Amino acid sequence: MHNNRIAADCLGRPRNIGWKILSLVFIFMVLLTPNRLSLITPFAFAYFPLEALLLGLVLLVPGRAGRIIRGSASLLLAGGIIFKMADMGTYQAFERPFNPVLDSHFLADGMNLLQGVIGRIGAVIAVALMAALVAGIIVLTYVALGAAQTLLRAYYKASGTALLAGLLIWMTISFGGRHWVSTPFYDLMALHITNTLSSLDDLKAFSAVVDSDPYAAMPDAALFDKLKGKDVLIVFIESYGRTALDKPDYADHVRPVLEKGGADLAADGLYARSAYLTSPTYGGISWLAHGTLLSGLWINSQTRYDRLVTSTRPSLNRLFQRAGWRTVAVQPAHTMAWPQGAYFGYDRIYAAQDLGYKGQPFNWITMPDQYTLSAFQSLERKPGTRPPVMAEIALISSHAPWTPLPRRVDWNQVGDGAIFNQQTRDGDTPEAVWKNTGHIREQYRKSIEYALANIVSYAITYGDENLVILVLGDHQPAPFVTGESESRDVPVHLISRDPKVMEAVQDWRWTEGMLPAANTPVWGMDTLRDRFIRVFSK
Repeated sequence: MHNNRIAADCLGRPRNIGWKILSLVFIFMVLLTPNRLSLITPFAFAYFPLEALLLGLVLLVPGRAGRIIRGSASLLLAGGIIFKMADMGTYQAFERPFNPVLDSHFLADGMNLLQGVIGRIGAVIAVALMAALVAGIIVLTYVALGAAQTLLRAYYKASGTALLAGLLIWMTISFGGRHWVSTPFYDLMALHITNTLSSLDDLKAFSAVVDSDPYAAMPDAALFDKLKGKDVLIVFIESYGRTALDKPDYADHVRPVLEKGGADLAADGLYARSAYLTSPTYGGISWLAHGTLLSGLWINSQTRYDRLVTSTRPSLNRLFQRAGWRTVAVQPAHTMAWPQGAYFGYDRIYAAQDLGYKGQPFNWITMPDQYTLSAFQSLERKPGTRPPVMAEIALISSHAPWTPLPRRVDWNQVGDGAIFNQQTRDGDTPEAVWKNTGHIREQYRKSIEYALANIVSYAITYGDENLVILVLGDHQPAPFVTGESESRDVPVHLISRDPKVMEAVQDWRWTEGMLPAANTPVWGMDTLRDRFIRVFSK
């Protein structure tokens, strides 16, 4: 009798039954929508999800048990929606799904960023809106399931029979090997659970090895004996990935810059060798690459990084410090305190405010790369008696939004950076650039050309017998810039005027010049530290 009244009510109110059918469509969309934007196509919805049949059957359960099932299913589906939204963001930025263990720090980082952009009150409002969005998703899912539950119960026997028949059909098709039956929601949630548990296990395994290092006990006098008296620069170029050399739209412009750079270096008596390294990160989180290179460990997550900076493992910087070098970090992107810097072993950290830049910023970019290198040169490579310097330098002109783009000036004219002020007013606004993907990619490509030409010019201008430069990309640019790519490789270049430096790395089989050959070795970024120590130490 009760079901008959529900059926009559549904049939008597077209709007009600329309809303209930719309709720079923919504549930199917939740189950079938992929977790990355590039996969959302009409074909993504041409599947028969097992979860829809099972959900329909459990929604037929009456009474209190039915209400509990509805509430539990609402939380589960809402969680799936939130995970899919998070996945879409992390795939766009880092070419991987969201991981609660690895990405929990984004909450604090995002809050700091919001406070810097829109102030504390604005950040609180934004967080409140995000919380309201999450609550809204849960409520919407609960209401939609309630509507679907009412519709199914209105035709209790017919619904149960149809769902059981559908389950039998699904199993028959599945056993027949057809691909258009699936378990998309289960697969998604299982993936996230597996990734989370694996991350926890990984952190435990990493903690067991992070404090051990075969070079920790090497005598100070033996460390880097073949580089005595030389300034050693490790220079990271932001978002300089292999895609810039392989993807035709970029390669047609970037490869000639590298070829010319290699020729210009050789003409001035400098040597260069190049290869590829596989970065632990993709599209961002540059400090993971820095930590990997300098520690010799694979730092592919924030949890590993956080554990590293509380460990006793000596970084490459600290080993140079032990061997008698003055160690510095040049970090023009840092505008706030950097407590993790204490781990690496710097005698001095130059943040943005310490570099004396009097020019205007290039949007987010605090100063152009040429000024960063010029300031380092005047601050740390002064003529006269001084200890050799080992510097880690971050070049950031190739960071988004890639407008306005700096242009090189004569090194003698750099001064306090005021000469760049006109350049900060040239070019399109970020809003104009970011309306068009082609324009974004063009600006990114030009920023890489600038960065490469700049480092070559610096080496030619200031590269005496006592300068060794290791320059590399930190990671591939974000997928929305270059398109999706399985490669995480970045180019790496070693530059020096001393032929003995190149003789020491002859067994590395790196390509001569600035353009790596297609068959050049590809190493994990974590392996370079130990190789570097071995070839340049006793």
